[in-house]
Amino acid sequence: MKHRTILDFLLYQWLNVESLNQRTRFADHNREIFDAVLDTCERIAREKYAPFNRVVDIQEPRFDGEHVILPQATHEAHKAYAESGMLSAAQDYEMGGMQLPYTIEAAGNSFFALASVSIGSGMLTTGNANLLMAYGTPVQKEVFARNEFSGRFSGTMCLSEPQAGSSLGDIATRATPDGADFQNDPLGPRYRLRGNKMWISAGDHELTENIIHLVLAKIPGPDGKLMAGTRGISLFIVPKKLVDTTGQLTGERNDVALAGLNHKCGWRGTVNTLLNFGEGKNPVRSTSAGLDGHGAGAIGYRVGQPGDGLRCMFHMMNEARIGVGIAATMLGLAGYEASLDYAKTRLQGRALSAAGKDPAMAQVRIIEHADVKRMLLAQKSYCEGALALELYCARLVDEQHSGAPEAADEARLLLEVLTPIAKSWPSEWCLEANSLAIQIHGGYGYTRDFPVEQYWRDNRLNMIHEGAHGIQALDLLARKVLLENGRGLALLAARIGASVERAEKVPLLAGHATDLTLALEQLIAATQAAWSTGNPGAALANAVPYMQAFGHTVLAWIWLDVNLAALSADADPSSAMTIGQISAATYFYHYELPKIGAWLKVVADRDLTCAAMVEAAF
Repeated sequence: MKHRTILDFLLYQWLNVESLNQRTRFADHNREIFDAVLDTCERIAREKYAPFNRVVDIQEPRFDGEHVILPQATHEAHKAYAESGMLSAAQDYEMGGMQLPYTIEAAGNSFFALASVSIGSGMLTTGNANLLMAYGTPVQKEVFARNEFSGRFSGTMCLSEPQAGSSLGDIATRATPDGADFQNDPLGPRYRLRGNKMWISAGDHELTENIIHLVLAKIPGPDGKLMAGTRGISLFIVPKKLVDTTGQLTGERNDVALAGLNHKCGWRGTVNTLLNFGEGKNPVRSTSAGLDGHGAGAIGYRVGQPGDGLRCMFHMMNEARIGVGIAATMLGLAGYEASLDYAKTRLQGRALSAAGKDPAMAQVRIIEHADVKRMLLAQKSYCEGALALELYCARLVDEQHSGAPEAADEARLLLEVLTPIAKSWPSEWCLEANSLAIQIHGGYGYTRDFPVEQYWRDNRLNMIHEGAHGIQALDLLARKVLLENGRGLALLAARIGASVERAEKVPLLAGHATDLTLALEQLIAATQAAWSTGNPGAALANAVPYMQAFGHTVLAWIWLDVNLAALSADADPSSAMTIGQISAATYFYHYELPKIGAWLKVVADRDLTCAAMVEAAF
């Protein structure tokens, strides 16, 4: 219930999600419907996910030579999730969706991540289908996206390769036209794919009738060679099992073979695979006119234009990055709640007072120790602040899709700037919250008798997948803050300034307003200093410290704005929740925001200590 109470405050008192019902798209909805959706998600998560979080961690996926075997609990959880309608929660009625605000969808999905991120929900399937809704043909939408939204099919994204992780320009998977009439297949221009893809989450399983892979590959030029770099990348739908134009299975398996399962530190309940496309294990008969026999390669249907694959895929990747941020946030909150419960009951030590030195005195609960309160308050400030950030970004998605033109354009640009932060900040600092949760448990936290060690292991992935930490930092400093001549950064600064102006009139928040103003000035100055010489090597040498400072500034703003809502005219300033929010913000301003000075100094100085390090000296 604690999570639900926080959600209600953020959704209704801070973000005013109910106001969306005044828009045509959401006119059928009201708070009663929103609450019913959240109630359903909370119930399914409590009944089908939470009791089995440890089960799926211990009973890892295994391959029997023909099928990937998952615990029965995973099958039941997936079935309940699909039947809830959450796979298409924000989708149009015409596609079987509920036409809910994305903010409500994100809030609903947070319950599943809190209960068991390892079991997984529908992030990749929904993202896959949403990409097809944006760039697919009408037939592709009907055959593939609709069946993903219904839960009949599931989806993946296939980007990385064994020799090319984040460096997508170096992928070697190739796609060749399948016969002279390849352009005329009703499912889309038909190609044969050959290559290998690595780190494919949900790449093989028996949870759904079919798996729809979205695969990045390169189409060879007239000389048979692949174009270097990302401009040569195209996007293809590669189903595990072939389908006809009505979405029915043809009975023929595509030439997509499971090459192995990756055994991971965390997220062990989610299958992660190495897939081979076109290795000949399941040769597929060509459907080209005038051709007979079996062709070489997996059948794939192009999405969008040749060479436009990476732009299309970013639609799914950006959506997944917000999903990763929510997953990291909820893992942090799960650890916080566990360590808070433990601290309230664990007896150890005595109060730090003159009388407390008497060993005959009764022990105290560890939550009475100042350092344990410090660790709990750090977790609270990281995780509840991150939750507010993710929901704010989700609210921007709704504004982009349903707002007036000018507001929609501003939301688009703000999302561009904030997406690297929405992904990276929770994945770093909610992971730190999980580390503090282990610390509060002491030795017990390092054992499997308590859940906090699993939360840490599960969260450690989030700094890596969907764009590693360093990639997010380069994207932020090299691209996002420079977009449209810095208009996105200026928009963010204006919104921060508006919150500061309001907070200056609130005595309890006036000091925070001053500190945030100074932080923003430092950030903007460092951004300008980094690029002052026009040398990308020097500007980007400290991209990660820049992103850390940027993220802390954004979170300080989020906390200030949340506090403004908590101290509004109709709020109860004496409630435990309000006191908690104010204390968490105060902690962040006193203990965290001052860190940006050190991070931004090396950025502004274009410090090359790391970049100039001689390899032999390591």
